[in-house]
Amino acid sequence: MNAQAAQKRIETLRAELERHNYLYYVAARQDISDREYDRRMKELEALEAQYPRFDSPNSPTKRVGGMPLDHFETIEHRVPMLSIENTYSYDEIREFDKRMRKELGSEPVYYVEEKVDGVSIALWYENGNLVRAVTRGDGRRGDDVTANVRTIRSIPLMLTGTGQTVPSVLEVRGEIYLSKKNFALLNRERDRAGEELFANPRNATAGTLKLLDSKTVARRRLQFVPHGIGHYGGVSFENFTAYYAFLKAGGFPVNTRSKVCATIEKVIDFCEAYREKKDALEYEIDGMVIKVNDFRAQEELGTTSKSPRWLIAYKYPAEQAETRLNAIVVQVGRRGTLTPVAELEPVRLAGTTVSRASLHNRDEIERLDVRVGDTVFVEKSGQIIPKVIGVNMKKRAGPLRKFRFPDACPACGSPVFSDEEEVAVRCISAACPAQLKAHLKHFASRDAMDIEGCGVQVIEQCVEKGLVTDIADLYYLSADAVAGLERMGKKSAANLTAAIAVSKNRPLARLITALGIPHVGQHSGEVLAAVFSDLYALAAADEGTLSDIHEIGPVMARSIVRFFALDSTKKILRKLEKAGVAFDVNEIRDVKKETVFSGKTVVVTGALSRYSRDEAETYIKKMGGKTTKSVSKKTDFVVVGDSPGSKYEKAQKLGIEIIDDERFNTIIEGEK
Repeated sequence: MNAQAAQKRIETLRAELERHNYLYYVAARQDISDREYDRRMKELEALEAQYPRFDSPNSPTKRVGGMPLDHFETIEHRVPMLSIENTYSYDEIREFDKRMRKELGSEPVYYVEEKVDGVSIALWYENGNLVRAVTRGDGRRGDDVTANVRTIRSIPLMLTGTGQTVPSVLEVRGEIYLSKKNFALLNRERDRAGEELFANPRNATAGTLKLLDSKTVARRRLQFVPHGIGHYGGVSFENFTAYYAFLKAGGFPVNTRSKVCATIEKVIDFCEAYREKKDALEYEIDGMVIKVNDFRAQEELGTTSKSPRWLIAYKYPAEQAETRLNAIVVQVGRRGTLTPVAELEPVRLAGTTVSRASLHNRDEIERLDVRVGDTVFVEKSGQIIPKVIGVNMKKRAGPLRKFRFPDACPACGSPVFSDEEEVAVRCISAACPAQLKAHLKHFASRDAMDIEGCGVQVIEQCVEKGLVTDIADLYYLSADAVAGLERMGKKSAANLTAAIAVSKNRPLARLITALGIPHVGQHSGEVLAAVFSDLYALAAADEGTLSDIHEIGPVMARSIVRFFALDSTKKILRKLEKAGVAFDVNEIRDVKKETVFSGKTVVVTGALSRYSRDEAETYIKKMGGKTTKSVSKKTDFVVVGDSPGSKYEKAQKLGIEIIDDERFNTIIEGEK
């Protein structure tokens, strides 16, 4: 196949795959089998690899996610993304209508649509191609999350409609959200992995869009629905009706349940009828948005500094119930947070029977002055999680005892702590059984002890079968015991025990990180390893000494001292030492000679040809250098690979020495 034929085939495959994406994710149809779809995708991937000159950021192959980013760029909105005025009252909706009629001098027609509970986004298209996606942020500027948004299959990378003008510029605004089904799947996966659960779909969506790794975003199956328009050129629209028709033809998943209403009373009737339907939707909504349909009328009405004058949101009040509080139980989360849970007299709420509800934290119990035996008000937060929102003091029967929050962990008996900077009360014991799976997963992770083969399934079985009771027990596992686990034969067991043995000589920085000390991450572990000769020296350090270390500070210092003062920590250290885990291996200090990176601060940006970013930074540290994530006047070198972005530009402006990919390879090869 020559280059011209390859280009034509690539363009054909891209159009076909985008069409099938639209049919499956937007139109809920499937015209080809999964196998045939995958075959065409593999063919496209192969052609793009063979002919890189025809690469495109909007190829369907980019929807699976690319290299992780360092950070998000901040982008200023061409047209500010203002907030929406909210109301819970139909009378205020009628007042809104009076203002519209008075200011326009005519009867407005309204467009009414669901207020999807997600995260607002602005999609910028140029000549029909998606070039940028920016979060709302503060309304004036937001984060460039284009790499993440390209993974959302209900968002067209190219406007696919035929028979209509392709605008030179079009900013489509809308809501990114997570369906109830995918939210439940995500939380089940996080629960199995020992990670904290998301409170509701909106929080999960916001957290997902903040991820720097778009491959993880792709796996979470976010969705999109348009609800507005920003800057545009080369095309015109009379009203929302015409605009949404244009978007639908262009491949967007326009909400078909919206309605055009000629009077405000019809608007109210529609909102009221929707009240009973909303719980059956496959996604969360918290109300209805009412907006003047005509774009010229919108322009005439204008905006305030906070919100457009031509729209208002009617929010459905959360359904509440009243019942008796029978008990308060404090649970220990997988990250050590103590969470109080109300045990209730069962009551019907939003279509389900509720017998347990969240009390959030110690401060919330004190704020509500809630006591066992009280009659309490309960509602569902985001129609998902029941929570206690108040006490019916009129029904309090005599003097009830105030609830005392525990001073010791209910799961392991260790002291619990809270810092002034946060409301959470935590158990920090590395031997706490409630946190064991999460501790083990972190301990064995790539950035910690890097134990190959010690995944979630292995960890869960080891805990459930009682083979490990703390992180140190990993080093006492026998090959025979591991071979008895599901999906583990003798060879796999031998490989795992060998990997565990190899991890005994990881650098001190990795061991410090692996212990899971609150507030101490990978970078902090490296800072501490560069100061202390071994783990026992760190364990013996006081708050003053630790606070004086650059990049540590008083909060982290206090956390470190607390952690090493626990009897459970001391027991784990003794077990680790007895098992032969090295407490004093420090690769960062082991620099045999002066190198180009000795004592220098280095930033790595872009995709290097031979090394991942982690590998490149490890080599720099072995050669006596220090790596950071951001470029400043204190940076000595910036190592630059393909597609380096803003860090490269900033380095050039500051006059910082650039080390390109080829020179970096030469430096590393010279040190091996």
